[in-house]
Amino acid sequence: MKVPRPWTTGVSAIAALATVAAVLVTLNAVPAPKRVADPVGSVPAVHSDEFRRLQSALLGSAATPGNRVDILENGEEIYAAKLEAIAQASESITFETFEFWGEEVGGAFAQALADAAERGVTVHAIFDYVGSIQADREKFRQMEEAGVEMVRWREPSWYQLSRFNSRTHRKLLVVDGEVGFTGGANVADAWQGSPETGGYRDLHYRLEGPVVAELQSAFMLNWLNATRQLLYTPRYFPPLEARGELDAKVVNSSPREGKHRIRMMMLLAMAGAREHVRLATPYFYPDEMIMEALLDARERGVEVDLLLPAEGNYSTAFREASRNRWGPLLEAGVRIHEYQPTKYHAKLYLIDDHWVSIGSANLDNRSFRLNDETNLILMDSALATALAERFDGDLEHAKAYELEAWETRSLPRRLLGWLTMSIGWHL
Repeated sequence: MKVPRPWTTGVSAIAALATVAAVLVTLNAVPAPKRVADPVGSVPAVHSDEFRRLQSALLGSAATPGNRVDILENGEEIYAAKLEAIAQASESITFETFEFWGEEVGGAFAQALADAAERGVTVHAIFDYVGSIQADREKFRQMEEAGVEMVRWREPSWYQLSRFNSRTHRKLLVVDGEVGFTGGANVADAWQGSPETGGYRDLHYRLEGPVVAELQSAFMLNWLNATRQLLYTPRYFPPLEARGELDAKVVNSSPREGKHRIRMMMLLAMAGAREHVRLATPYFYPDEMIMEALLDARERGVEVDLLLPAEGNYSTAFREASRNRWGPLLEAGVRIHEYQPTKYHAKLYLIDDHWVSIGSANLDNRSFRLNDETNLILMDSALATALAERFDGDLEHAKAYELEAWETRSLPRRLLGWLTMSIGWHL
């Protein structure tokens, strides 16, 4: 009998580990490819009844009437409104966020959630593991000891390694099943204050009306996935009366369901644009279909404005990967603006001063393919006009990025962008 040499056994072990690592990387980076792969062509205008019917059919449900939306700007307003709602809770709180850290903001929310649990409110919280890795463990211990039921989403474990790269990027808070919050802001000290004092520029939204049940359902799907516990009683889903006149529709996207609904939502809306597309996002990495949708809009004579963070306010490697794709957009007349005062973190998508999408999703492959995201669609001219005014106000603090700057960017910057693209940091 031939005895294997020790070095051959070691090589075999290394090869096996390399194979396992390659499989895990592939599973994390390439979810099921059930998404739109052909151009979205002739679509009714977004303000038409025909578009509403098409949108409802393709995205799974019709808009819910009778809702009210309050716009919250920057950390000062956003956190004050959320903490006030938590303090007034009497039945239940469900809370889901990507980033959670910081002594001031993270500490205030940990204390507020713990206080609510101690006074008898049922509190369920989902913190993304990667987004909350900076948090003081004492904050989690404080909440657990107070009775907060808590999940660290995708915390590393052997049975979840293939899904580790699939993060929850949602920003959800629902109080007593009656008041909901969503938008761009995480719960962290970087959002403290206002752009004038160094805090991130962001937008968030307080909602009342029947659509709050849909936000609650979005949370419940991830809670069920993480705990196998179904929360369904009136404590979480009370009867909801009309609180306003807005029609609202929640669109959830998850790598598990594979249909990439938010990407489909954006492709459909841009195809329905007739006058103006305004897109604000902190992370812009368009795939070929999004690029084609923007270029098609320009060919139809639609104005297109993109509002992004300025250099230095997000990863240089990601920015260069994104910037490598800007050439055809700039040549087609797409206007790209970079917000200067601080990091721009709002996610705001406006079509023809009528169609609005707000929520957690960025315009990049990670939000479209790998993250759990929740966005709302609201089709209302008054709300769209109010948000367009904020978009245009932010443009006053932005600098236009011109085609000449793109054409003369340095070779090292171009190479950094291509390297980033090739190793997939944009995913």
